[in-house]
Amino acid sequence: SLFDSPAERYRKARQSVQRFTVTQLGECWSECRKYVVHSYNFFLFPSTLGLTDVEFALSASSIQFLSHYGFDYSKFFEDGIPYMNEVQEKILSQHLLAGSSKVSSALDRDVLKKAIDEVTCWIVAAEEEETMILQDLNGYQMFDVQLVLRKAFQNVWTQPLGDKKVVVRKVSPQHRQLLENSPYDYCREELILLSARGFTNLFQTLVKAKKPLVGHNMLMDLMHLHDKFYKPLPESYEEFKRNIHNLFPVLIDTKTVTKSVWKKCPLPRVVNLLEVYEVLCSNLNPKDSTCPVIALASDCSRYAEKKSPHEAGYDAFLCGSVLLKSAHLLLCRSTDDAVEADPSFSQYLTVLAEYLNKVNFIRGGVSSINFSGKDAPCEHPPALVVHVRGWPGLNERKIYEEFKPLCLFDVRQLSKNQFIMLSNKFKHVRLVLRDYRHHPHLRVSVYCHWRHSPGVNCLLQVSGIVALWSLLAFVLGGAPCCSL
Repeated sequence: SLFDSPAERYRKARQSVQRFTVTQLGECWSECRKYVVHSYNFFLFPSTLGLTDVEFALSASSIQFLSHYGFDYSKFFEDGIPYMNEVQEKILSQHLLAGSSKVSSALDRDVLKKAIDEVTCWIVAAEEEETMILQDLNGYQMFDVQLVLRKAFQNVWTQPLGDKKVVVRKVSPQHRQLLENSPYDYCREELILLSARGFTNLFQTLVKAKKPLVGHNMLMDLMHLHDKFYKPLPESYEEFKRNIHNLFPVLIDTKTVTKSVWKKCPLPRVVNLLEVYEVLCSNLNPKDSTCPVIALASDCSRYAEKKSPHEAGYDAFLCGSVLLKSAHLLLCRSTDDAVEADPSFSQYLTVLAEYLNKVNFIRGGVSSINFSGKDAPCEHPPALVVHVRGWPGLNERKIYEEFKPLCLFDVRQLSKNQFIMLSNKFKHVRLVLRDYRHHPHLRVSVYCHWRHSPGVNCLLQVSGIVALWSLLAFVLGGAPCCSL
């Protein structure tokens, strides 16, 4: 809604981020100056080791949308890389220190029960140093089975054997003690935490690198990064901004950048990221020797042959390419002299300085969120007030439907018979003022805070009453009495 302040929008989005999960994350990086792109897709799935079973929502429309673009749900469910935030990691660490294992899913409990039954039957007749192999263990089952067996049987030792297998060995108590103190134990706490953190390890590496983080319309992305890999989203919008700025001191939102490019350059107006990329590619002079050359590395060359919109790695490639091409256009317009061959990325950062840390804000009270300062208010067209006369039962929805055939407005009820409307287009405001000038039931005018604000009206009414009583008191009882 255009009525949303950044804090209000954050509260709404926070509820969504907490309910949904991240299915795929794409990353692109390039070799300096040459811009040889290495693009990666990471299928993610929430960590379950030693934690309360994670619940998340999948909307039907999102599943349909991703399926249309070839999203591989098998990789998401079966091979998704685990991740956890700092709070979840602390819980798991305390859990491991306590020496307990907590299996969340029913499937894992069945696997664990089967493993214990097999080892219980085998160990009775087994000789010392004799081994058996447990098979078909996936992911965390490898850790869970070993931790539980070691706690249940004091005369066994376990270690992983290749993919999905665990070797169980019968040992003496003395041998067991030596093995427990061995640096080669695969069930050491730090190794379990390393595995359980999964993609979070890469996230922490990105944070330590302090490189510019580039995204497209990236507010929700930043909220998911914070919630899934750092800490649960705080209630405070300002605290969220501070945390993100500490994690990533330099943010570049290509949506914010291209909105400015579109104002400065006569380019076709497009909306989605792929269209923006194609417009920039077709309108930059291919004979311009100073234009950045972007080449895909051999391991992701399929992106040169086939478009893969909404695949995370491909979108990351588009995003980085849009940034470089937009920065080059801005650099060319910022100087009267010819741009030198092979402009450095630092030169591009210089022309992008005014856009740094300003993340696009869709339809709201500000045009962008400033992660390194105060948010600047958006210059919307003036709000309109609709005063209803002789038309009972009107509400926000009915007012919206009334104006929808003409143009789109966001509507909010101001008082019993008044509604305020906001648009992001001046021509829509002019159109409504013209067409509803003589409407029999709706009087439309430009909103004036001192005339239309319920709070101001209430204050004026109270002040008027107080002033009237003061005047009456002065007239009736303020004159001096005459004494005889």
